[in-house]
Amino acid sequence: MNELLSQIAHCIEFGKVDKNSPYPPDMKGQDGAKELTELALESGIPAENILNNAMLTGMKRVGEKFRDGKIYVPNVLIAAKAMSTSMELLKPYFLSGEVKHKGNVILGTVAGDLHDIGKNLVKMVLEGGGWNVIDLGVDVTSAKFLSELSNNSDVDAVGLSALLTTTMLNMKVIISDIKSQFPHIPVLVGGAPLSSEYSEKIGADFYSPNPQDALEYLNSKIM
Repeated sequence: MNELLSQIAHCIEFGKVDKNSPYPPDMKGQDGAKELTELALESGIPAENILNNAMLTGMKRVGEKFRDGKIYVPNVLIAAKAMSTSMELLKPYFLSGEVKHKGNVILGTVAGDLHDIGKNLVKMVLEGGGWNVIDLGVDVTSAKFLSELSNNSDVDAVGLSALLTTTMLNMKVIISDIKSQFPHIPVLVGGAPLSSEYSEKIGADFYSPNPQDALEYLNSKIM
């Protein structure tokens, strides 16, 4: 069982989606995340074990390597594809309640900003870490964040993203609005022009320069 879980983690870490996937070249023709997850389920390994001891392990390695500059965006994207392929096979177990998400996080690129690459990377790493992400997309206003919080009583945190120095100014207003109505909800911020000093200045609870740090914050502070 441990060997099979290790193989699934390896496939996710290196982006081996399925047997027909040509990437990575040194695994060409071998079973990928899809086939190995199917085999694990058929072998009676609980879906929760597959998630926690294989899939999350693989994505954690991906997040750490990306944070440390050892891999780049394309590597994260292919790993996320392998992860989502396996996750599709576990969906029935999530729906049945056998496997539960760690919690719920709202993500959005702030009003005036149409850039979503950074936000999408955070989404991939958080989902790969076992969190359910409610993605509001780009150009998200305070009203949209507040509406989503009002409609979801079990949200654990909100993440704001901005790529421009002009739009990062909108974060302060959005954080103020969220805190006025939902003071218990932690707000995380990230984006190229931000810093920990600016994060503190605008009242954010955490500044994340990379997706892995955001995941580790959620795991340590909210779970």
